[in-house]
Amino acid sequence: MNRFVFFGGKGGVGKTTVSAAYGLNCARAGLETLLVSTDPAHSTSDVFDQQFGDEPTAVSGHDGLWAMEIDPEAEIDRHMREIKATMSDQVSPAIVNEIDRQIELAHRTPGAYEAALFDRLIDVMRSSEDYDRVVFDTSPTGGTLRLLSLPEFLESWVERLREKRAESVDLFEKAAIGDKEARAKLADDPILARLAERKEQFAFAGETLREDAAFFLVLNPDELSIEESHRAVDDLESAGLSVGGLVVNKVAPEPDPEESGTGATFLRERHRTERDRLDRIEREFDQPIVAVIEQRVAEIKGGLLDEIAAELDIDVTAAPPEQG
Repeated sequence: MNRFVFFGGKGGVGKTTVSAAYGLNCARAGLETLLVSTDPAHSTSDVFDQQFGDEPTAVSGHDGLWAMEIDPEAEIDRHMREIKATMSDQVSPAIVNEIDRQIELAHRTPGAYEAALFDRLIDVMRSSEDYDRVVFDTSPTGGTLRLLSLPEFLESWVERLREKRAESVDLFEKAAIGDKEARAKLADDPILARLAERKEQFAFAGETLREDAAFFLVLNPDELSIEESHRAVDDLESAGLSVGGLVVNKVAPEPDPEESGTGATFLRERHRTERDRLDRIEREFDQPIVAVIEQRVAEIKGGLLDEIAAELDIDVTAAPPEQG
């Protein structure tokens, strides 16, 4: 199994529960495991009855398991402040206010959330050398996956900017401005440096996700969840990433044959409908179903989390080290 494991799916399907159960299995197999949640409801804290924050914290009662919860809104704010500081340093005071206004507008545009969160996930991947397995309770969306194609575009963009800047340097020299001063500006250009940094960041993400990450989708046996999972598979495959399996969660249990009454009739019919949808999932998806998890009545924690962990047929074995 790859070092980084992502569990994706539409909101409310149970990604946090499944990723927590898988992280538990990894830790019990002897792997130092970091569980990373991006759920703004802080469900990981609820699962383990323990408060987690933006830095890894050992999970009480589970040796080898660590958890952290990333706050998406805080990440957007941090992301925008960083952009504002970078831009403000490069423009005249006269247009700083306009820059601020445009950045505030960008804060509310589609994609701001995904871009900020993706940056943070990359930071986590780059700083996770202390862990054998890192489990994310979210999978990159179509929008963030398109960022993986940016290195190629940024490379040509940065090169064109360098050419334009070189032309400017030549003009400065011809205008008898000091040669050393002009070339220093080219070498230390902070905007070019920032673009080069972004290019490298996305290149790292693309290489890591394609070579050292596994993706699983969590879905419920309903029409919307199935359709969303089809789109997620297409998005991942378009980015050169493959889905290792499907976890079908919150499946209605079948009542005992002797049970009768309105409740039993409803549950029996729902169970039959969901079994038909399970058959549809098996027909329509190339990916294997690695777990079918029944709906629980109580909140998933403690012993119920152990039950779900036992039902997950996902390998926890660490990938062998590369031979040099």
